[in-house]
Amino acid sequence: WVRCPSPLETLLLNALRRVWDHFEEGFIAFLLAAMTLVTFVYVILNNLYTLFYNLADRWPAASDTLFSIGDTILAGAQAMTWSNALTKALFAWLIFFGLSYGVRTAGHIGVDALVKLASKPVQRIIGVIACLCCLVYAGLLSVASFGWIQTLFTAAIGAEDLGHYGVMQWHIGLIVPVGFALVFIRFAEVLVRILRGQQTGLGLADEAAEAVKLSEHEEHKP
Repeated sequence: WVRCPSPLETLLLNALRRVWDHFEEGFIAFLLAAMTLVTFVYVILNNLYTLFYNLADRWPAASDTLFSIGDTILAGAQAMTWSNALTKALFAWLIFFGLSYGVRTAGHIGVDALVKLASKPVQRIIGVIACLCCLVYAGLLSVASFGWIQTLFTAAIGAEDLGHYGVMQWHIGLIVPVGFALVFIRFAEVLVRILRGQQTGLGLADEAAEAVKLSEHEEHKP
């Protein structure tokens, strides 16, 4: 016998789910924005100082001021040796955090042309087997990578070009076990939906169907 959740519990669970979904989307947007901003500032600084040097050559009367501004910008660009390392770290977080988001939004590409030829009950059985395989894979990687993070935590090694800011290697690598743990949770939700009959497969993206829809849309354009 399984107790059904009360209306209040259902309301709270739905509210928590919406909060988490919005946080997931907001955090991914933050990572993308941070990567773009850091790269943009670094590129601008590396190309802006030459402008002031050229202006100083053209206007000797203000050359001291213009050269000073150019030197300041050049020093700022040279000081941003951490920008590349930070961008790579943010990109790593984006990848592993986005894994579970891709499962939730059917962003991962599915290769299931042969599976769709089978009947619905057979598709559901294949979906359960595939989902169990994904759960085992995500679980193993989450546990194994957690042991790796424990080793990095004990070693207390600073991250490349970021260690002098207090960023350690385990800070960056922590997203690996967390990301696969989130993937495990998402596939557990998929398994529950399959067992309840709410879906038959993993709910992955269908490139063929999207291509057909796109071609039909193009054909109906005036």
